[in-house]
Amino acid sequence: MIISNKLKIFNDPIYGFIGIPSTLIFNIIAHPYFQRLRRISQTGLTYLVYPGAQHTRFQHAVGCMHLMQQAVQILRLKGVEISPKEEEGLLCAILLHDIGHGPFSHAMEHTIVEGVDHEAISLVFMQQLNKEFNGALETAIAIFKKQYPKKFLNDLVSSQLDMDRLDYLKRDSFYTGVAEGNINAERLITMLNVAEGDLVVEEKGIYSVEKFLMARRFMYWQVYLHKTGLVAEQLLIKTLHRAKSLISKGCDLPCSSILSFFMKNKIELKDFTSDVIAKFAELDDVDIMAAIKEWQYQDDFVLSTLSKMILHRDLLHIKVKKKPISVIKLKKEFATFKEKHSLSDEETAYFVFSGEIKNTAYVQNTQPIKVLRENGKITDVLKASDQLNSKTLSKTVTKYYACYPKV
Repeated sequence: MIISNKLKIFNDPIYGFIGIPSTLIFNIIAHPYFQRLRRISQTGLTYLVYPGAQHTRFQHAVGCMHLMQQAVQILRLKGVEISPKEEEGLLCAILLHDIGHGPFSHAMEHTIVEGVDHEAISLVFMQQLNKEFNGALETAIAIFKKQYPKKFLNDLVSSQLDMDRLDYLKRDSFYTGVAEGNINAERLITMLNVAEGDLVVEEKGIYSVEKFLMARRFMYWQVYLHKTGLVAEQLLIKTLHRAKSLISKGCDLPCSSILSFFMKNKIELKDFTSDVIAKFAELDDVDIMAAIKEWQYQDDFVLSTLSKMILHRDLLHIKVKKKPISVIKLKKEFATFKEKHSLSDEETAYFVFSGEIKNTAYVQNTQPIKVLRENGKITDVLKASDQLNSKTLSKTVTKYYACYPKV
């Protein structure tokens, strides 16, 4: 499968011109599996909070590839040996790391395909593409699975300071307008090195790492776990659950043939044959929104109301607190809404519910960010920094939320 390499550059609003380094990379980007990422939102329903957040997984993947090219160049200048084959493996791995995302990215994870996260589906896609490209992705797959002998190559694709995080923080900050997330990715990459086989940051880059960790913390609470985005995401998940429930009882709901396949069949990881992969590769945000636009007119009160809430941004009220929400308050809201609309307990639970959200800015014991001191010693970033508080950053913060209809 060879496609003429006509498109040689992308004009990216974050980095400017991004070059496509090889025919293999070009052919991967041109493949329908990858082109689908143009129709997958990078930040789900976050555009209901930040109107500019309309960017896609396609832009993110290409941005990650660009940063990886820079990282390889910097490491080679510092005498780190990376062969042309390893470089292509890195670029393919980072380009395809999110190819398994379903509609609306994380919002639909474990919903359309049950109990399967996007990393597992990404691997299935990579293995399928590897067959099509006659084994050209073997190195990329080994790196993606963190099984490549050179550990620092694996870390460039997946760690607490990888090209994925560097791009999504900078990109999501740009499109949402949340300035706190705007990190200096180029500076961080310039400070990368390899010591004792591990990816490290040189000591003079410590302030850039501090900014990066704080930016990630801010972005999670201000963007990824924003309460309005959270309730919108929950409504989307519940809309799909309600539709699946009605279909399982024999209700014929209008939706695309591709979405219908996943709504009617319980698909698990073991079911991902080449045929199912091809079907999943046709599923995107358009299928979901088109279905919801139809479902708002259904006779079922629950499905119709949930659909209208998403389409018209008339969301549930949400409270987020540091302590669990009062059960008495929630029961009162539950009883009021149930009685008002003559619903069953099962139906009411779609509109009155609670849950919790968690975030850890830095996981100290898992793949720590290592700093290479000027004396040659390697230490954890929290020990090297005089600004970062290990208790604050490595502590898992749990918040509790409750959702119920507005009065």
